[in-house]
Amino acid sequence: MLSNTVRRIPQLIFGLIVFGSGLGLVVRGRNGQGSWTVFHEGLSLHTPLSIGAATVLTGAALLVALLMMRVKIGIGTILNILVIGPSTDFTLWLVKEPTSSITRAVLTIATPLVVALGSSLYLGVQLGPGTRDGVMTGLHDRGMSIRSARLAIEAAAFSGGFLLGGTIGWGTIWWLVAIGPAVQWMLPWFDRGPLEP
Repeated sequence: MLSNTVRRIPQLIFGLIVFGSGLGLVVRGRNGQGSWTVFHEGLSLHTPLSIGAATVLTGAALLVALLMMRVKIGIGTILNILVIGPSTDFTLWLVKEPTSSITRAVLTIATPLVVALGSSLYLGVQLGPGTRDGVMTGLHDRGMSIRSARLAIEAAAFSGGFLLGGTIGWGTIWWLVAIGPAVQWMLPWFDRGPLEP
């Protein structure tokens, strides 16, 4: 089982890097982003934290919540916290904000697909959920439907980010419309099945 886990780690790390890069690119689009990125950006506006550092800090706080809820975590959960934020910051450092509104629109349209690819890669190895997904399943185990739990988590992140001044716009709506179907479409390409005992 250990060797099987090790063989999945490169796909896991690559997926998390792609995911974090997509989050950086949607910030550069400046047309609005997903609820959690709205929150992380808003948090960065009121603290010394970068957007990536805010992502790491939020993930660590949610990890504590997972442990308190006794949700099963894995190496994927830990690496999710450690890799996505720095990948986002590196992308923001590497890619400067485009001056062209057309380029920003292209980034905004493309980035949910990039993040969906990253999600499909890291979810496909089945080495542990991200902290946000873990909270969702923890709430589900306590009686909430998956839909209600997801809506509550996303609404809380969006509301907090909005109040903190995170960027919202048409890209936020596009993100909500595009990300779920894109992950559903891509995940079967990279799903490696459950770990064998």
